[in-house]
Amino acid sequence: MAATYARSFFDLQLAFARRVAAVSGMPLDRALLDYTNLYIRFGLGREFDPAHPTWREYLAGLERAADAGAWTHHMYLVLGAADGRPDVAAESGCFSCGRLPGGRIRLHFRDAEPDGSSPLSAERRPQRVAELAGLFARVRRIAPEPPRVVGTSWLYNLEAYRRLFPPAYLGTARAIGGRFRHMPLWGQFLDRRGEVRAAPAREFLGRLDRLTGLDDLDRCFPLPVLALDASALEFYHFYRISMTDRVAEPVAGLRRRPP
Repeated sequence: MAATYARSFFDLQLAFARRVAAVSGMPLDRALLDYTNLYIRFGLGREFDPAHPTWREYLAGLERAADAGAWTHHMYLVLGAADGRPDVAAESGCFSCGRLPGGRIRLHFRDAEPDGSSPLSAERRPQRVAELAGLFARVRRIAPEPPRVVGTSWLYNLEAYRRLFPPAYLGTARAIGGRFRHMPLWGQFLDRRGEVRAAPAREFLGRLDRLTGLDDLDRCFPLPVLALDASALEFYHFYRISMTDRVAEPVAGLRRRPP
């Protein structure tokens, strides 16, 4: 079960939106839509429609609220604390993959440890590698041609996460900016219980205080989002997945290419 995020996580996002509005002159409601993860956290999808009735309800309540953080957290809880994950094509332990246009798949990670232990600890590395091997064995069975595998997350800055993946995949990592609406950026502030990690939060707020323009927004965050892209063949080789097994009929979203 996904962790429920603490109020302090939403306070960080509100602080960021307020600062963005202050240095840019844009309305706060626009900053909240474009520079926070709130729309997705409220379970409203990824269209980012400013006229969505629930979004309008949130903004109206925000104008009346004596405590903006409490109101924002209340809306998150009332709307079901949606995890905001996209549809998945296959899942294995802490890992899953979702379908993307062009026959690509995107990797996702979540803490699925049932006993509260750290999912990226050295002791759990064999289990994580086994899960990835199982995930890509599934991809191998349902995708007749090796898809491109993409990943986008702050987690690729951590050696504990990087050591789970093929070197050829890691070698494609590049920093990307402007991911202010998405958890691959904001997730760096959360521990596995959904509480805010004090050290990165302090660093973030200190940088935010010094912000003078929109050009420096990405530098407010301690860790950048890294994007990676490699052929699934690299994963098959790395996890020693057989290339001779019979390929099953593909599932929706991972179909055979026409001859």
